[in-house]
Amino acid sequence: MLLRNNIPLTYIFGKIKPELIFVITYSIGIVILYQNFHVTRISIPIAVPALLGTIISLLLAFRSNQAYDRWWEARIIWGAIVNDSRSLARQIISFVDNPYELDEIETFKNRFVKRQIAWCYALSQSLRGFNSSKGLERYLDKNELNFIQKQRNVTVALLELHAMDLKKALNEGWINKYQQIEIDKTLTTLCNHMGGSERIKNTIFPVTYSKYIHMSIYLFIILLPFGLIEYFGFMEVPVVIAISTFFLLVEKMAVHLQDPFENKPTDTPTTTICRNIEKDLCQMLDDHKLFEDRAHADMAPVGSYYIL
Repeated sequence: MLLRNNIPLTYIFGKIKPELIFVITYSIGIVILYQNFHVTRISIPIAVPALLGTIISLLLAFRSNQAYDRWWEARIIWGAIVNDSRSLARQIISFVDNPYELDEIETFKNRFVKRQIAWCYALSQSLRGFNSSKGLERYLDKNELNFIQKQRNVTVALLELHAMDLKKALNEGWINKYQQIEIDKTLTTLCNHMGGSERIKNTIFPVTYSKYIHMSIYLFIILLPFGLIEYFGFMEVPVVIAISTFFLLVEKMAVHLQDPFENKPTDTPTTTICRNIEKDLCQMLDDHKLFEDRAHADMAPVGSYYIL
């Protein structure tokens, strides 16, 4: 996620560097040919590229809106994961109780809440195509690690461990049936959030739609110098570059926003969200050392432009 307001121009224009090189080379080439070779003095009415530009603007606006909707939906889902993780920890800490087995109860609460922290990190890593179980040894005991390493989907396995512990708590009499139902509802909601994130990750934005817009932009760029050269002469070069840059940047913005789990600066900041969840849940467990150790290990370098 981008953090600084003063983002360098090199970062912005670096996203469309190959396209800009093409636009600059093409527009300069048209001017040279137009001024030195009479046979190439071709001009078209400015209304033609203007009309095409208007149509492309509408298509880009629609696409940008759809891409932002995908990004915003991902952010809403992860905001809900924050809330439900806090709710789950609160339910476990407040519901589970037995005055005759205090040590075992405390161990159970710590194991359950830390496993929820692990679930958040595992989901974040899975969505970005990384190893889901990497780094989870901070939060899981040896038996839990052995269990998830045998499973294909780590996040589903962690929810399964949640369910096993919930059943144990009910059988041991640490919670009653109504409390078990409420906690199970929270687990179901977390499962729904996981499915929503995976739906966004695995649903590809229509490739043909993207290609058609991309081809239309290049057609517009190719026609634009012929509509401006009679009015601006050599000065049509910076005008073409400026107009083309606007269209290319808007298109590139939509391309990045449409995939919010690709480990890019425009991503939904799932790692940062996981750290906030960890901080809150460690506070609820009164275990500040765990979060401080993690924060020190994962500290972002000073001066970085984004953090994920």
